[in-house]
Formats: sequence, C-alpha cells, structure tokens
Amino acid sequence: MEKEFIKKIEKELKQKKAKIEKELLEFAQKNAHNKNNYQTKFPNIGDEAEENAKEIDEFSTNLGLKEILEKDLRDIKDALKRIKNGTYGKCKYCGKEISKERLLARPVSSACIECKRKLQRQGL
Repeated sequence: MEKEFIKKIEKELKQKKAKIEKELLEFAQKNAHNKNNYQTKFPNIGDEAEENAKEIDEFSTNLGLKEILEKDLRDIKDALKRIKNGTYGKCKYCGKEISKERLLARPVSSACIECKRKLQRQGL
C-alpha cells in the first residue's frame, strides 16, 4: 500500500479521534482507573420531579452515546496501531490486502470484504 495513501488515512483517523475525544468530554470524564474508558457524568438540572426525570433521560441517552463513541475510539486507536506497526491495510484473517475502496469507506477496517462476509454468514 502506498505511503501517501496511508498518511492520508492516518491524518483522517487522528482528526476523528480528536473529535470523538472532544465530544466525550462534553458529557463524560476519563475513568481514573482505566484511561481508555470514560464515565458518564450525571447531570444536575434541579430538584423538582420533572427536572429529575430530565436528568435520568439525559443520563440514559449519554450513557448509550458514550458506549458508541468509545467503540469508535477503540477502532480508531487500533487502526492507528496497525499503521504504526506496518500491518494497516492487511486483513487480519487471511493476510491479503484490503481494497483501497473499503479503507476509504471504512478506514478502521481490519478485514477484507471476503472475510467480513464469511464472518457475517457465520454470525460472528
């Protein structure tokens, strides 16, 4: 895979990583015991029953969003590690090169289309 292509992907991944980390810090804080995880902050809107209901609703929404963003962040960090160690763009199952089209569509991909389809058929 060409170095310029990989540098372009790396730049995009780093930008997405920074954006996700910024989004997470809007409603969560880094976990003191695990630097790769975040803890959702419980909002404090007020003491009235309606305000308490809003707090719970907002917390629940943020909790789900945190899970999604953390997964995206893990995928990005894994892709950046593969770039660093020279394995980016190679399928982790068969070792073949992942198509540029797939990597442009989903830069965090670690499997080629053929292997991904096999895994999906197997329900993994």
